[in-house]
Amino acid sequence: MGTLAGDERVGRVSETPTNTLQYRFDGPEDAPVLVIGPSLGTTWHMWDRQIPDLSQHYRVLRYDLPGHGGAPARPAVSVAELGDRLIATLDSLGVQRFGYAGCSIGGAVGADLALRHPHRVASLALVAASPRFGSADEFRRRGVIVRTNGLEPIARSAPEHWFTPGFAAAQSAIVEWAVQMVRTTDPGCYIAACEALAAFDIRGELGRIGVPTLVVVGAEDRVTGPAEARTLVAGIPDARLALVPGASHLAPVEQPAAVMDLLFTHFSTTWQDTLGAVPVPLAPPAAVPPLSAPYAPVAEIAPPAPRAEDDGERTDRHALGTKVRREVLGDAHVDRADAAADPFTEAYEDLVTRYAWGEVWSREGLDRRTRSCVTLTALIASGRLEGLAAHLRAALRNGLTPAEIKEVLLQTAVYCGIPAAGAAFAVAQSVIQEETTPPA
Repeated sequence: MGTLAGDERVGRVSETPTNTLQYRFDGPEDAPVLVIGPSLGTTWHMWDRQIPDLSQHYRVLRYDLPGHGGAPARPAVSVAELGDRLIATLDSLGVQRFGYAGCSIGGAVGADLALRHPHRVASLALVAASPRFGSADEFRRRGVIVRTNGLEPIARSAPEHWFTPGFAAAQSAIVEWAVQMVRTTDPGCYIAACEALAAFDIRGELGRIGVPTLVVVGAEDRVTGPAEARTLVAGIPDARLALVPGASHLAPVEQPAAVMDLLFTHFSTTWQDTLGAVPVPLAPPAAVPPLSAPYAPVAEIAPPAPRAEDDGERTDRHALGTKVRREVLGDAHVDRADAAADPFTEAYEDLVTRYAWGEVWSREGLDRRTRSCVTLTALIASGRLEGLAAHLRAALRNGLTPAEIKEVLLQTAVYCGIPAAGAAFAVAQSVIQEETTPPA
């Protein structure tokens, strides 16, 4: 990805109780700090092409996600925990106020910081981001695939999700670099990040983001595309949209000059309150040299969109039960149950949601892996195999491996009977094959 300019101080996490992140600095020590966050499966090197110019005007701090780029493999189970670790890192460095730009999950961290630490974030850029990243089912199934097959299936499919077909065909070296980034990621930390994205949903909170915000999206992004970007812009007061032609999900890699220009324009015009004695250059920096062919597309920042009205949040036991039920059984299962409900069954569905999911499954006495073991055993012992497939899928999402499920079923053969266990093995064999086979 090229040689970086400027100071190359690298901070690595020492083995202390404090949860911080692996980071590096580029740029003058007396310049305002600009924090840049990576996408899932990448390292801070995804921003290499923007650093030579940004580091002329900002003290750029890049960080790696846990288990990425050689960072310590200490999984973070939520976007908020990643934000907390970043704040702890910045606190340890004496950085109080900063600009922030992040791609994908890095964008989610930035939005979280703007919501929970608005006094710290001076200006915000969300690249290839979303208020909710796809469906929880999708990310939990990805976690199941990694737990079963390792990261190789994810690595092989990364280029088609990250780059446009033309770029992938012309830039084989960058494609191989991208694949290697995923391969060298710690699987447990990758799975935890998938869980964090599965639970991330700030659609009802966008109106509380009060910092100047730019939303950047690749015109051909099929992961978090223009529709998700427009949702962010509609919900965040005075946010602006920039569409990058000729780019997919990793727009900073695929169209580095366009993204560089957008970031510089945004931060140099919206960060007046924190620059202090450090003047903002009036002229934009020189564009990053193109990777191969001359750069053609130019992205422009659109005017602010009208603000969307905030959605109310339900906080009762039914809402908690619905949340837990969707996390365990998946959106598709719950959607089918909701669609099948009618006035005759709605009271029963409400009872199940509040009691089974809002009270029992949400208790802290047992973790979800253990609850899945108990549930599988109870269904086999009672002969209720009609619910077994759904709870086998839930067990995989809750972290049980196929080998552990096999042990549970073998245990039921002793205490529930050979016929019951044999029928359960037949169901489990089909479900596990379906859930753990990577997409073609």
